[in-house]
Amino acid sequence: MMAWLQLWTTGLLATMALTIITAQDSGLPGVERENLGPADIVKKESHPVLFRQKRDWIWNSLYVEEEKPVVTPFKIGRLKSDKSVTGGHFKIAGEGANDIFIVDDKGDLFVTKSLDREQKNAYHLTAMMLDVSGNRIENPGEFVVQVTDINDNTPVFTQSYNGSIEERSRIGKTVVEVKATDADDPTTANAELRYSLTHGDISAFEIDSVTGVISCKIDTLDRETREEYVVVVKAQDMRGLASGSTATTSVTIKITDINDNIASFTRTKYDLNVPENHKVDETIGILELVDKDEIQNKEPIFTIQNLNSNIFNIEPNQNKDGNLMLKEALDFEKTNSYSFTVRMKENVRTPADNTNTAVTSAQVNINVLDVDEPPIFSEDMYKFNVKEEMHVNNIGFIKARDPDRANKTIQFSIMQPDCPIGINRLTGQLYTLRNLDREDKPTHVFQVKAQEEPSGLESVVKVNINVQDVNDNEPELRVDDIYICENDESNTIIGTLTATDKDDQPVAFTFSLASENSNFSIRNYGNGTAALIVKQGPFSLDDPKSYKVDIRVSDGGHPSKSSVSTVSIGICQCDANRNRTYCKPEARRMGVSVHALTAILLCILTILVIVILFVMRKRYQKDSLANMKNSGEIHEQLVTYDEEGGGEMDTNGYDVSILTSACHDGSLLRHQDHRPHPSLYAMVQKPHHHTQPTACKGDMAAMIDVKKDEADHDRDGFPYDTLHIYGYEGPESLAGSLSSLGSSSTGSNLDYDFLNDWGPRFRTLAELYGVDGPDYYHQY
Repeated sequence: MMAWLQLWTTGLLATMALTIITAQDSGLPGVERENLGPADIVKKESHPVLFRQKRDWIWNSLYVEEEKPVVTPFKIGRLKSDKSVTGGHFKIAGEGANDIFIVDDKGDLFVTKSLDREQKNAYHLTAMMLDVSGNRIENPGEFVVQVTDINDNTPVFTQSYNGSIEERSRIGKTVVEVKATDADDPTTANAELRYSLTHGDISAFEIDSVTGVISCKIDTLDRETREEYVVVVKAQDMRGLASGSTATTSVTIKITDINDNIASFTRTKYDLNVPENHKVDETIGILELVDKDEIQNKEPIFTIQNLNSNIFNIEPNQNKDGNLMLKEALDFEKTNSYSFTVRMKENVRTPADNTNTAVTSAQVNINVLDVDEPPIFSEDMYKFNVKEEMHVNNIGFIKARDPDRANKTIQFSIMQPDCPIGINRLTGQLYTLRNLDREDKPTHVFQVKAQEEPSGLESVVKVNINVQDVNDNEPELRVDDIYICENDESNTIIGTLTATDKDDQPVAFTFSLASENSNFSIRNYGNGTAALIVKQGPFSLDDPKSYKVDIRVSDGGHPSKSSVSTVSIGICQCDANRNRTYCKPEARRMGVSVHALTAILLCILTILVIVILFVMRKRYQKDSLANMKNSGEIHEQLVTYDEEGGGEMDTNGYDVSILTSACHDGSLLRHQDHRPHPSLYAMVQKPHHHTQPTACKGDMAAMIDVKKDEADHDRDGFPYDTLHIYGYEGPESLAGSLSSLGSSSTGSNLDYDFLNDWGPRFRTLAELYGVDGPDYYHQY
């Protein structure tokens, strides 16, 4: 150690001497002189042309030790110049000038404060020399004051460290790397750190003193024995010397698991009771295992031995135990117990820690329990075929049995009430209740229930009846718009014939004429189509004859079905390409669809009901008024107002007793001078074809007849059959019925001769109703 210090001191003195010599020879300031090396000196002696201009500033290098206490400013060096000026003085400028650093007139440089290298390790200053007048004697010179380091900082761990390593890892495997920092000068021993494990579980781990890497020192780490280790790491500066500063941190090391233990059965024998109706693919028992390894490293593999069927299976569950699964249905009546061995193995890292202690096989005994079960069908689903339009007594049988030893009686029933298929309750034989129509419904699907007696347990099965087709539908002709041209010649094809058939059987349509036709013939193509051909032409639009063809279509089935259709053929004028230019209009065929006919019938019925109700209402009103008259509830005075509502001047009063009494001399109709009494209303000229009725009429009766006659001749008016008139007319009136409804149909006074002017279509109606009515009155 002393030799190293001596060597370091010798080098430092040599460097300082070289710097002083260089500065004196070159005249550079201290910082710039330090940049001159021995090569520059050699060049100066051997090459005079490379001499630098001599500078005036001369001083030694300046250093200040950090953290040095300052009671009074202390000197760190002197500023020197080769010029000697009387009264001259020095001045400095730059970082810390005249604050941290001061200079006196002699050029001595002082430090006034304690410095910290970790805050600032160098100060750049400029020196100047001034005369008495303050004028600068020479150019300024720059220099640097270096702050030298001392070991005043301890190492620091800036974070916490944790590591992990697998159990059974090899020696030397890295666990974690730790790092500490030191604020001292990294180029000196003050910041050079060394690491070591001081205490804790240091027997299993070690650390690299320079890099701080912690590694495994043994290969027998066992998580099942110990899962965690804690070690303490020390960092020391000064390269680990006892005088160096230290810092410590604790490191937690976790041991991670590997599959180094075999799982083991918790029991050597498992006894299970399972009912025979237990559902398939569900667990019937759990074979529990224990494993020292963690769950992710628990990887058992199960095999079943000494069992000839695949009725059971073992699958690992969420906890990696064995779920014993039922794969096929149990039947107590066939087998009431099972016994087999289950073996377990695991792919572990050999040798396993518990190779000699693990239980890897277990005996399983299953006792099947008897339960009352519902009927079992012989099929999962039944399918049968039935021909349409036929009554079938034996479609097939639905079979079911009681799986229990009791073998109870089974009864069958169809669950759909509207099903066209019936079933024998005891035998399960299916039959048709009505003929099936494939075109209406090609498939019938229903459910059959089998129920035990008397317990009532039941099962349901699906039945599918496929209706097979028979040739029971006639073919239907399909034609395009067929027409003939006036200039069509023989063998001209005027249309193509095709057909359709609702049946599902293969068809071979053939076409033929149902009746002899002199103008047209049919040519079958053999592919289910045919051509309608002109047999004899030409044709003319002036020909009043209409052209029709009766075509028979046969489907060629077994048995064969055929139909006859009438095809109307239009006649047209055509161009050279047989394109129609004008066609003779056809007589319109009046036809009514079923829906339209139904609507018409409903309208007729509605009108008929309204008429009946109207007649019944009128009769009810007439009878009611007659009863009122007979009961004496009619007022003695009838008062009528003119339609204009003129008040009392338009009011006429009539004695009701006069109207209800018989008249023998007709005095009500004449004055004393035997002149006809003027009517209250204008009279209407009447025909004179019949004799005057012998009934006597008063003024009221005459007025009523006049109004009735006016109503009969006014086609736009209402019948003159009002309530107040009919009430005083009564059923015993000598005038008879005053209803224009009745008079319009029998003995009407209306003249229907005007119907002759409406055209020949109304001639018959005019003859039926054109009867002259009686002439009761004469104009005066």
